Amino acid sequence: MASNSSYNVYIPNDTIPTAQTKIKLADRILISPLVLGTWAWGDKKQWDWNDALDVQAKEAFDMSISKGINTFDTAEIYGNGESERCIARYKANYSTSGSEDIVIASKYLPLPYKLSYPSSLINALRASLDRLKVDCVDLYQIHGPISLRSIEVLGNALAEAIKLGLTKTVGVSNYSIEDTIKMYDCLQKHGIQLASNQVEYSLLRRTPETSGLIAECHKRGIAVLGYSPLAMGRLTGKYSIANPPPKGRNFSNVSMEELEPLLESMRGVIPLGGARDGKQTEQNAGALGWRLTNEEISQLESHHVTPNLTFFNRMWQHG
Repeated sequence: MASNSSYNVYIPNDTIPTAQTKIKLADRILISPLVLGTWAWGDKKQWDWNDALDVQAKEAFDMSISKGINTFDTAEIYGNGESERCIARYKANYSTSGSEDIVIASKYLPLPYKLSYPSSLINALRASLDRLKVDCVDLYQIHGPISLRSIEVLGNALAEAIKLGLTKTVGVSNYSIEDTIKMYDCLQKHGIQLASNQVEYSLLRRTPETSGLIAECHKRGIAVLGYSPLAMGRLTGKYSIANPPPKGRNFSNVSMEELEPLLESMRGVIPLGGARDGKQTEQNAGALGWRLTNEEISQLESHHVTPNLTFFNRMWQHG
């Protein structure tokens, strides 16, 4: 059944999300059922950013808003802050009332040399707010489990960010079940709900599902945000054995030879995920208003692939 309602933490299996459907995080913010990832915006090293791509990204932003996808995920590290600056420029064309409907999530990178807390996190958040040209973000996340400080230290810093009014909710990314529970328990001591855990999740990487991470998060009211749902382009049909993805796309690293049977099963399915232009965003929006049948889901799940894990994957992705 198609739904225009809002749901807490996740959408039930028997519900078809529409552009009007919303998901409530931490009983505080409402996000769209699709979130637009902006890693590519401003990133010259990984995504070859240039002025032409800036124009296309603005088209993606505008198309997203027009299709009811009002939630954008960025990070201080994306393009060394340029992704956040892009969002600030793109939303400037919208009225004050319209801007209030735009939901922005950003992330803090807890590099090992960042040892002074809460100041390291608070200062980074204030810098993100300056780039985004907002007084407060809707969701502020720990980008990865790489800090030399304890989860409790980071959790206390996140709590301080909420108390200072710099973010409405807080989350984590790439956290394991154990680390997620530790962060949840820490924030509970401050009377704060952990809003989300953002992890890589696609047909090529179902670890968050098979490990029980998703279930454990939902038990505690923690939403799970799945990044790279198209496995960095591998599941779009754009790439093949003869035309493999560019080097450096380290998430869901599966050979195209192994992937071809799965892609054959996916022919005709509308993909969703991040977008670099208006056309990709329009395709993303096409994922709303319908859902796969149980038979189609079973067919896709019948293909077993194993991504090649690098040292980076093992260090960065605990969830």
